[in-house]
Amino acid sequence: MTADLRDIARQLEAGGIVPYLGPGMLALCEGARPPADALTLASLMTAKVSVPHKIRKRLTQAAQFIENFKHRKSVVNLMNEAFAESPAPSALHLALAAGGAGLWVDTWYDDTFRKALAQARPQGDWVQIQGLSQSEHFGQWTGVYADDGEALAELPADAGRILYKPIGSRWPAGNYLVSDSDYVEVLTEIDIQTPIPQAVQAHRGGRSFLFLGCRFDDQLTRSFARQIMKRSSDRHWAVLPDEPTRMEARFLDEQGIRRIDMTLPAFADALLELQPSALAA
Repeated sequence: MTADLRDIARQLEAGGIVPYLGPGMLALCEGARPPADALTLASLMTAKVSVPHKIRKRLTQAAQFIENFKHRKSVVNLMNEAFAESPAPSALHLALAAGGAGLWVDTWYDDTFRKALAQARPQGDWVQIQGLSQSEHFGQWTGVYADDGEALAELPADAGRILYKPIGSRWPAGNYLVSDSDYVEVLTEIDIQTPIPQAVQAHRGGRSFLFLGCRFDDQLTRSFARQIMKRSSDRHWAVLPDEPTRMEARFLDEQGIRRIDMTLPAFADALLELQPSALAA
């Protein structure tokens, strides 16, 4: 395990790893936190809007019901409220932001990692690409934003580093993939890579992925991870302290993902101790 950690630290510095962040990263942050899993988010939304009991704990179905019987704006407003604030970035957030990665994939709706980038890279050498809902942006799969939140017509040629938020984010424009129809549109095309930005496809080639704060115990998370990491290296890591489900274990094996059996806080402490000074700054 120590050898893996040293290898990860070296590759992070060299830019050979794409950090792939899930909602579990919020557990590293202190103070008030937004919802950090689909069940909590669904419960928060359905506490404010009545939905059938059988789907109250199912995020995508609950969001679809609200979209159908209220309005898409109701879904967006509920999501904006749920993620109105995000905590200060943890030490691991900041180290990853300051490190050598040229691409970060963040698969939750909060903007904690965006804050980490703003703090660690005040020179603004990065842009953000977010997935867009087809119900609001038909025919446009992604939106591009400068480090200050300004919407850009396209990815600048000198964009440098990229923060990719495939299911959207609260900041700066309240873009969300959250309802059944949102995901159906994307999953219909994702096998042929249409919703995945060309810059992301180009950068991942030959690189490893490091999964932090992620679970792969449902089809959506597996589908997105599988397609985002397509044509990358055949060697990856996932910090996963809980025993994998049968489907998770199969996914890890299929994708060449080595499980790191550590809690995320323990992994963060161990990695930060090994981080080269350039990353730990």
